[in-house]
Amino acid sequence: QVQLVESGGGLVQAGGSLRLSCAASGRTFSSYAMGWFRQAPGKEREFVACVFWSGGTYYAESVKGRFTVSRDNAKNTAYLQMNSLKAEDTAVYYCAAGNWGIYSSSSAYARSEERYNYWGQGTQVTVSS
Repeated sequence: QVQLVESGGGLVQAGGSLRLSCAASGRTFSSYAMGWFRQAPGKEREFVACVFWSGGTYYAESVKGRFTVSRDNAKNTAYLQMNSLKAEDTAVYYCAAGNWGIYSSSSAYARSEERYNYWGQGTQVTVSS
């Protein structure tokens, strides 16, 4: 079992930055892909970014060049560094963990909510304009 806890959300002005953290339990953290999703009011949850088992990354087009996803296996923690924030980035952000075996660096898996085994509780990010 893996438990995930997000933190770091808050209120920032447009153009500002936040770093979200996702602390994971268990000794097998390094074997999981770690994804970030977000859900804005009235919208469906959407994929944001993923850091794979290998350390490789994959991003939604909407956040490329602004967000950076990373992981620190020694700390059992994944991060989402968010820069140049826009009002449309306002959402609840969720981290998720998936063990994908041979598909451990699959962008198709990364985009699919159904491929993740564990989810955090979410953290609110609000960007004011």
